[in-house]
Amino acid sequence: MNRCNDQEQSTEAESQQTNSLRCRVECYCGYRAEESPRRFFIGKRAINLVEIIDRWLDPKHRYFKVLGDDGGIYILRYDVELGRWEMIFFDSNTRVETRLSST
Repeated sequence: MNRCNDQEQSTEAESQQTNSLRCRVECYCGYRAEESPRRFFIGKRAINLVEIIDRWLDPKHRYFKVLGDDGGIYILRYDVELGRWEMIFFDSNTRVETRLSST
């Protein structure tokens, strides 16, 4: 496992503008950089990834829907142009009425 990107958490003002939380991500680097996240950090808290549930691309971003070792479901987004990771969605996966359908 290589550390492909080492981004720090964004400031509060920056997070409010983008509705996301910048995070630091460690990933497996295959033939493409930033191929698969393996662990990410929110501040000093490390969350290991148990499973990549889904992944998709658009021209400017790579998205990963992942299951963390804390039982939470996260959507991580890699901005190809800016070279940074953001957490754009979190579901604690503890309430049936808010659980994501594909989990």
